[in-house]
Amino acid sequence: MSLNDDNRGYLITFEGSEGSGKTTQVNRIAERFEKHNYDVLVTREPGGTPIGEEIRRILMHSENGGAMTPEAELLLFAASRAQLVREVIAPAISAGKVVLCDRFLDSTTVYQGVGRRIASGPVQMINEFAVGRVMPDVTVIIDLPAEVGLERARRRAREMPDRMEQENIEFYRKVRQGYLILAKTLPGRYIVVDGTGSIEEVEETIWRELKKLVV
Repeated sequence: MSLNDDNRGYLITFEGSEGSGKTTQVNRIAERFEKHNYDVLVTREPGGTPIGEEIRRILMHSENGGAMTPEAELLLFAASRAQLVREVIAPAISAGKVVLCDRFLDSTTVYQGVGRRIASGPVQMINEFAVGRVMPDVTVIIDLPAEVGLERARRRAREMPDRMEQENIEFYRKVRQGYLILAKTLPGRYIVVDGTGSIEEVEETIWRELKKLVV
């Protein structure tokens, strides 16, 4: 069974709070697809293009990042996404590739909309403008308690945590709840996976669910 009957590819996005293990799972699932002879492209947000990577540096590591307003943060993420969609993702889908993206528009809905408390109307409008007609076919949400994720993230980045990893626990509790609420709104698109298991267990669960839709 596949998600579509034509020759277009798939966009599969991975979401979750800091420390959820998204990047690890993106790479592992990419290997799974490649073993089934799919043409796979792995990318990330923010980033994925030369322009996007420059924006990522501003968002994550700028010395002046502490003064960034929620509205500026929202627009910078959207700018990186708009470039990534048009330069990388849309052409790859048209070429029949499976695109695995580490974060996409749902991150903005949750981090800037719920976490930063920006009104849902402007967030949705900006998201739609940034992605155009390119929406995920499937979104994998790796869920785990905020305390666990934040500890993992800080342990991983002990020497130089990025700006998002320096947020407090209340912020990440809101982020987790935002993802779970989002998943309930469109159950046909979201796969929610327990991220507290081993890397191998999480991978197996994700792959089992994706196989029902894609492979």
